[in-house]
Amino acid sequence: MLTARRRAAAAAVILSGSLLLASCGDSDSGASDGKTLRLWHYEAPDSAMGQAWNEAIKEFEAKHPGVKVKFEEKGFEQIQKTAPMVLNSSDAPDIMEYNKGNATAGQLSKQGLLTDLTAEAAKRGWDKKLSAGVRTTSMYDTDGVMGSGKWYGVPNYAEYTMVYYDKDLFEKYKIAEPKTFDELTAAMDAFAKKGVTPLANAGAEYLAQQYLYQLALSKADRSWVDKYELYKGKTDFHDAAWTYAAETFADWVKKGYISEKSTSTKAEDAGVSFIQGKAPILFSGSWWYGRFQTEAKFDWDSTLWPGSNLTLGSGGNLWVVPKNARNKELAYDFIDITMSKKIQNLLGDKGGVPVAADTSAITDPKSKELISDFNTLSRRDGLAFYPDWPVNGFYDVLVSETQKLMTGDEKPDGYLDALQQAYDKGAPKQ
Repeated sequence: MLTARRRAAAAAVILSGSLLLASCGDSDSGASDGKTLRLWHYEAPDSAMGQAWNEAIKEFEAKHPGVKVKFEEKGFEQIQKTAPMVLNSSDAPDIMEYNKGNATAGQLSKQGLLTDLTAEAAKRGWDKKLSAGVRTTSMYDTDGVMGSGKWYGVPNYAEYTMVYYDKDLFEKYKIAEPKTFDELTAAMDAFAKKGVTPLANAGAEYLAQQYLYQLALSKADRSWVDKYELYKGKTDFHDAAWTYAAETFADWVKKGYISEKSTSTKAEDAGVSFIQGKAPILFSGSWWYGRFQTEAKFDWDSTLWPGSNLTLGSGGNLWVVPKNARNKELAYDFIDITMSKKIQNLLGDKGGVPVAADTSAITDPKSKELISDFNTLSRRDGLAFYPDWPVNGFYDVLVSETQKLMTGDEKPDGYLDALQQAYDKGAPKQ
């Protein structure tokens, strides 16, 4: 997902000092005796992924007598900022979690800093376990563009967006829970007329642009996504899908479905407003799901965006094996364990979205629903990635331009002009 969301998720695990200094300060750093697996990841210990990887470590050590996993807890920003420097040194870990996409894992693969996992993916069956949409972020071509070429990472979970709604608020205001897009807009209209802003939003971060991208996706197909995200053809921001999205989003602000005041709101604030029962509807990602299960004190439910085959989402972060890793076979074995049904099922039960679980083995009812909707998306190849992915720096452009659309300082046509200009400047020449 986006760095803004990851910064918040990783805040609890950031260690003091730089990543490079931390690794250099280790006396047994880079041990190559085949008895130590150096593992870096930035998942919080109580998150679904953190709990699953902790169990995977125990299983790995049980299956490899005499081998110890040296887990080094790193912050997202540490790994993001210093990975190229560290991976180009003798202090590289054997395996680490890294963000997926052209600007991150794609760049490392292009720089020759990651191990080609193509043969291992085929040998160990990882390629068969992952759906087409999830596999996209595993592979990168010689330009570092995802979707084709060699395997440089293995997604260890997945994520996708959905409509969350507060059933108690719907009942309080006697508004029917929506099943179709028309019912969703009717519900938003009913809330607005009762003085309630229906949609939690965050114009200062990723939420607002994701509402808009979802509206475009509802009028798009896979070839449209491939043009935009993978450069398989020319993207026209004045086409029917983008035009509909910009005009509808601006109209929703005018009608009071989205508060103009939310231009300065952060994603955390939007999520908390839903948790506190102040907003009846939130469209956002599965990364909120476990938190809502724990913190929301009301009856809530979720559904895929109605009337659209596509939604935002992708495989989660990647296990990558640095080119300079000392114990690559051990790294492959660890990846294999995290991809096993036992670990994937555990991840699912803890509120994550597994990529290779046995859904029938998941016991938590809410988690089963989360995974069932993801499987529905996977079957229809419905993961459409994120709007900021195609071009370096595009996230900031989307934030600022969508804020202008919300305040009325920019009209839909001018908004789309600005996106076209920034996209064309950063995308590879067709």
